[in-house]
Amino acid sequence: MYHGELFKYAYIHPAKYLIPYPMKSVILLLSTTFILTACSPDPQTQSSDTPIASSEWVKYEGGSGPGKGKNIVLISGDEEYRSEEALPLLGKILASQHGFNCTVLFAQDTAKPGIVDPNYLHNIPGLEALKTADLMVIFTRFRELPDEQMQMIDDYLKSGKPVIGIRTATHAFNIKDSTSKWLHYGNYYEGEKAEWHGGFGRLVLGEKWISHHGHHKHQSTRGIVAAKDHPVMRGIADGDIWAATDVYGVRLPLPGDSEPLVLGQVINRAGEYNESDPFFGLRPSDSEVATENPANKEAGNPNDPMMPVAWVKSYQLPGGQTGRAFATTVGAATDMTSEGVRRMFVNVAYWLTGLEVPEKASADIPGIFNPSPYSFQKDEYWDGKNIVVRELGE
Repeated sequence: MYHGELFKYAYIHPAKYLIPYPMKSVILLLSTTFILTACSPDPQTQSSDTPIASSEWVKYEGGSGPGKGKNIVLISGDEEYRSEEALPLLGKILASQHGFNCTVLFAQDTAKPGIVDPNYLHNIPGLEALKTADLMVIFTRFRELPDEQMQMIDDYLKSGKPVIGIRTATHAFNIKDSTSKWLHYGNYYEGEKAEWHGGFGRLVLGEKWISHHGHHKHQSTRGIVAAKDHPVMRGIADGDIWAATDVYGVRLPLPGDSEPLVLGQVINRAGEYNESDPFFGLRPSDSEVATENPANKEAGNPNDPMMPVAWVKSYQLPGGQTGRAFATTVGAATDMTSEGVRRMFVNVAYWLTGLEVPEKASADIPGIFNPSPYSFQKDEYWDGKNIVVRELGE
C-alpha cells in the first residue's frame, strides 16, 4: 500500500471488468449514446469548422471558469510515456475546473478506428479540431502522419497560435520517406532548409531529442524554479514539481529568446528498484542529489549544470506568424500525480491563451487516477488492453 498524496489514486473501469460481456455491450451502447448527446456541439450553433463528436476522440466541454469559450486540442501519440493517460486527465482538469473546451486525440490503427494504439505511427484522427483551437498541446513521439494530418498541424503553427510540447514532443515526428513534403518536421532533419535543422522539436520547442541526462528509471527529477517571477510559476515552489521520469539532456544555451522556468535536479533513488512499481521504486521523498549518472559513458556530474526541464520561447515557421511555445521534458502519466506538475500545465494554459494566471490555480485530480508505468509495449499488449476511446470520456 502506498501512502501520501502521490499514491492515493487508482483508476478503475467497473463496467469494463465486472460486467459479463453481453450486458457490457448493452451498457456500452447506452453510455455511448449519453456521451455523444452530452458532448456533441449544438447543431444550431455549430460552425462548419467545428469537428463533429466522434468515437475516435474525446471532448470535455468546459464548465464555468476563465477559460470558458476557449478551445484546447490535446494530441497524444507516444509509445512509452502514456500520453493516452496523461492528456485525458489534463483535459478533464482544464475543462471541469477552469472552463476550457478540451478535445483529446489519440493514435489509432486505421484498420481499428476508435481503439487506442500508441504503436501505430501513421494516424491521429480529429486534427480538424485545430481549425478552431486557441491552444495546441502535443505529446507525440516519432510520428509519421499522412499529408492531410500534417497539413492541419502546419496550418496551425503558421497561424502563430500557442503550443505546449510535452516530453517526447521534442522528437514529435520522424519522417522516414525521403520524398515526403514534411521531411523537415523530422527529429533528424539536416537538409536544405537550415531553419528546420533538428525538425519540429528544435524550431518550435527549442530542442530535439538529445539524451537521457539522468539515469532512466533509476534517477528522478526534482524541479527547481528558475524564474520565480514568471506567471507560469505562480503557486509553485522548489520541489513542488517531481517526476519519476529522468531529466532529458538539452544543448545550452537554448536557442533564441528561450527562458528556462524550471531546472531539473537529478535525484538518486533511496529505495530498491522495483520493476512492478509504476514509479520503479522512486519517491518524491528521495533527497540525495546525484553526482553521477552511472549509465553515461562519459563521467560527469548531471547537476553541474542542471538542465532546463521547462521553458518558454517564441517560434516562427518560415512564411508564418510568430507564436509562443512552452516546452517541458516532464509530463508522463506518472508525473501527472505531482500536483506541481499539474499546476504548471494549468498555469501555462492560462498564460498562453492570454488569461491572468491565478495565484494558486486548482489542479485537483477529478475522480480516481492510477497511471501505468512508462515503458514500451508490444502490439499484443495493446491488442489485449483494447482501450476504447469512447470509454475514456466516461
